[in-house]
Amino acid sequence: MNLHPLDPSLYLDLVRRALDEDLCNAAGRRADITTDATVPASVRARGAFVVKANCVLAGLDVALECFRLLDANVQTTVRKGDGQRCLEGEVVAEISGAARTLLVGERTALNFLQRLSGIATMTSRFVEAARGRITVLDTRKTTPTLRVLEKYAVRAGGGTNLRFGLFDAVLIKDNHIALSGSVTSAILQARSSNPGVPVEVEADTVEQVYEAVGAGADTILLDNMTIEDIRQAVSSSQGRAKFEISGGVTLGRMPELAATGADFVSVGALTHSAPAIDISFDIAPL
Repeated sequence: MNLHPLDPSLYLDLVRRALDEDLCNAAGRRADITTDATVPASVRARGAFVVKANCVLAGLDVALECFRLLDANVQTTVRKGDGQRCLEGEVVAEISGAARTLLVGERTALNFLQRLSGIATMTSRFVEAARGRITVLDTRKTTPTLRVLEKYAVRAGGGTNLRFGLFDAVLIKDNHIALSGSVTSAILQARSSNPGVPVEVEADTVEQVYEAVGAGADTILLDNMTIEDIRQAVSSSQGRAKFEISGGVTLGRMPELAATGADFVSVGALTHSAPAIDISFDIAPL
């Protein structure tokens, strides 16, 4: 897998704010009152991230940054990379430094790593079920402010990002159609306002598919359609448009959806319902 690492500038502020959420009191003073009371500043330790279930890793650099922002002198040893499969019990990274730093950064680092690895793992399962017959897409159903990380985790799992936000692609949904007046009107207005930008439109019925194809839509999103209607929509277009299946997509349905001839399937669950992976951070004194 050719997974490009995230530019740290995309997540450094997120990590800082996550640390402050855990450390700062109402007056803005940073403190871990438990660690400060029980662990001398001179104690050094090593921590190991251990996965407790088979998974696909994502977010390791983000997790390690939690410690680096607390103390630039921490030492890290990385044994697994984002996008790699990990077996239960494997150590994916180790960190050594001041024991207080490891204790302070532990929870925030795990929150990122467990969440993002969960998304990558779920995505990999959908991609495997697709067997190369249909492209698995994500959606904008992401945790507010964490979209850049969650969409990266989808890529780590072998999925494909659709659009990042409202600014980078035209996707005409049912409410746009209702306010514009018709499928055709919405497509023509979108193309006029955004020349050269591909236009995708949502269709709830086969009749809307016919209209969208006739109006020149590049991609048609088939929303909550039956398998029979999906097959009819795809075959009727005769290659004039691409098709994306959306709504009611589950892992168990992937084989039948992949066999319809549609090009894409979008899965909101990748980012809004992926369970976190059980990962521990085991600390021992040096």
